[in-house]
Amino acid sequence: MASTISLCRRIATTCTRTAILARRSSSRLPFSSAANEDTSTPYVSGSTTHFGYESVSINEKEGRVRQVFENVANDYDVMNDFMSAGLHRYWKDELLRMTGVGPMSKALRRRASMKYASDSTNNNDDDKIDDSEALLSILDVAGGTGDVAFRFVDAANCEERSKSSGKDEINVTVCDINPEMLRVGETRARKRYGSALFDETCALKFVEGNAQYLPFEDNSFDLYTIAFGLRNVTDVDMALRDALRVLKPGGRFLCLEFSHVQNIPLAQLYDIYSFHVIPKLGEVVANDRDSYQYLVESIRKFCNQEELMTRMKGAGFEGVKYTNMTQGIVAVHEGWKPLI
Repeated sequence: MASTISLCRRIATTCTRTAILARRSSSRLPFSSAANEDTSTPYVSGSTTHFGYESVSINEKEGRVRQVFENVANDYDVMNDFMSAGLHRYWKDELLRMTGVGPMSKALRRRASMKYASDSTNNNDDDKIDDSEALLSILDVAGGTGDVAFRFVDAANCEERSKSSGKDEINVTVCDINPEMLRVGETRARKRYGSALFDETCALKFVEGNAQYLPFEDNSFDLYTIAFGLRNVTDVDMALRDALRVLKPGGRFLCLEFSHVQNIPLAQLYDIYSFHVIPKLGEVVANDRDSYQYLVESIRKFCNQEELMTRMKGAGFEGVKYTNMTQGIVAVHEGWKPLI
């Protein structure tokens, strides 16, 4: 308790000092520094790309990003609370609501139970639901710590289902390029749910993989989500094309990502907080200022809402749209894989 109070006092002192500095230097902030790029050109062209505001080689960026998330893995979710004042939980809850996983899972489970009951009563082996193929298969990319995946598991009531035998009709796969993030996520999952979800019903699994070339077969998933991860990918266009590849025809893609605030006064305040407070919080809470400085800069270098929507269309998604949350601090982009 004493350490918590001490930490809060340190954070309060940090925020006060940085707010004073921010007022003095706000005119020099990289306000609204989103790249107004031509989305008809590739996201990556030439031999270099950006790592925050730094120009690096294409081959170097992946390793640099990997190191950032290895550094912050153990403190990642705690830091998200400090960085967003808890808003990241609301944003992820809204993502869950938009997917419809809760009501969809109830309907699918009801259908499965009725089918099993009918087959058992009639002793009918024809047209049985295949236990080896899920009725709803969800992929959460760049979700190593499990924060989004756990919402799906809870909404689909997978923990209760794990008390029954056989594979779950609904499964969630977490894919992340960083093994340290996956380690944290799987440890949390086993502590939270036990091992049955992994070893018996196979409702949850953690897989190491790169969003640009995922380790899954074509047409494997009904739903693909990625939360606060797309901006860290070296080639966003390649990641979008691979998302389309692994989705089943008619499958849905949703991306929750930091975006660009349209309201100028709010954008200025947001920039002050981002550049003067968040790196300091990283230094105080996680003893890692540089990683959080990169996270802030990566938001400013990423596509704005319209640019990402255009790139999704270019990758082949249909019905593409976006929904701003908290005045555009974050946005959810969604699209569908064509049926044909």
